[in-house]
Amino acid sequence: MTEIYYSLAGALVGFLVGLTGVGGGSLMAPILVLGFGFAPSLAVGTDLWFATLTKCVGGAVHRRVGSPDWKVIGRLAMGSVPAAILTLLFLANVEGGKLNSAVLMKLLGVMLVITAVLVPVKHIIHAPVTKLRGLLGERLAITQLVMTIAAGAIVGVLVTLTSIGAGALVAVALMFLYPLRLSAKSLVGTDIVHAIPLALIAAIGHSWLGNVNWELLGMLLIGSIPGVIVGSLAAGKVSETGVRLALAGMLAFSGIKMLAA
Repeated sequence: MTEIYYSLAGALVGFLVGLTGVGGGSLMAPILVLGFGFAPSLAVGTDLWFATLTKCVGGAVHRRVGSPDWKVIGRLAMGSVPAAILTLLFLANVEGGKLNSAVLMKLLGVMLVITAVLVPVKHIIHAPVTKLRGLLGERLAITQLVMTIAAGAIVGVLVTLTSIGAGALVAVALMFLYPLRLSAKSLVGTDIVHAIPLALIAAIGHSWLGNVNWELLGMLLIGSIPGVIVGSLAAGKVSETGVRLALAGMLAFSGIKMLAA
């Protein structure tokens, strides 16, 4: 009977991912830990596979995904891929391939609160940031490469440790670094194309560490695959502002609860 609830949770998260583009990692992780009582390390590993596969389907049907900027993706990957691999090697040398549950709970809580703040504002700040970038001119251009690689590295570490951050954190970083180069649609496409392989690398690593519940993953995907398709097709037909605010509230509540645990 419990399996039905796993699939229902997958369907809900899949629908919201398709509707809003908010990453599956930030939505599913607190459900697995707080709702179903899974260990944080197992939730992270399973969540990485869930987010990767769900986002692959959502990205394929999502009508707002623009052409990705491969140069920017390459710069991000120069930081995120080595950082993810080094983080996995670090975890492999931790006893049992897992961070201490209490430490991981705090990390998850912090990432959820940060994501909760970014979700409702990232679509608002694009215009003012673009204006600021135009005023600064070439003074920031010379530091773009280093800052993009650094942003990728930070995200690579955080995603590998917590399964959260590949979407919202990268999107905001790209808005600040490339507001003139990336249109809103291109930013979404760039964000998704970078997020999927990063999450996949982290997911494969967590499989190697034994941090994945494959039966649970299957039950989640039974719900999330049709859910993300329906959500992607429904995008633009409902008010995303209200949905994003509700999601932000849920993420903030979950994050605070994890920090208090």
